[in-house]
Amino acid sequence: MGTGTLTFDFDSDSAYVAGIATKPDVKVPVPFTIGEAMKIAIGADHAGYQLKDSLKKLLDELGVIYEDFGTTSAQSVDYPDFARAVAQGVAGGKFDRGILVCGTGVGMAITANKVPGVRSAAIVDTDTAKLSREHNDLNVIALGARVLPESRAREIVKTFLQTPFEGGRHAARVSKIESGRT
Repeated sequence: MGTGTLTFDFDSDSAYVAGIATKPDVKVPVPFTIGEAMKIAIGADHAGYQLKDSLKKLLDELGVIYEDFGTTSAQSVDYPDFARAVAQGVAGGKFDRGILVCGTGVGMAITANKVPGVRSAAIVDTDTAKLSREHNDLNVIALGARVLPESRAREIVKTFLQTPFEGGRHAARVSKIESGRT
């Protein structure tokens, strides 16, 4: 695990995180810090392990502390095992957020959502990543290595990590999700 530099140039139309340009429409609170306090659980199955490794490099660049729950090869494994481990770490409070990678992200999200306290979704773009954090307090993101180019996955993860939960009217809705009330 390493540390990275978080730099925003608000006079231009882009921001840079460790030299990687982000979408200009992603609004980040100023000042914003990720890294030292944020702890991430990350896991993947055989379809997602290579993208997971790329995302770990991004986390290193950003200075984010993480724990890798596996897998580390293309040998076939069962994605629910990795999704459950990451989700339990987040729900138990050991990690602030989780990142899961499989072929589509769907199976990982379904499994993670079985763990009480986890709100997970398969995310395919930065707008959905941003809104899922702001409105739903998404705490475990699921990505599909077979459906996302690496560059987009990196942008999605940056957005997921940088976007705070808005609270307010959304907090009552998230509470209903957690309690099972409608």
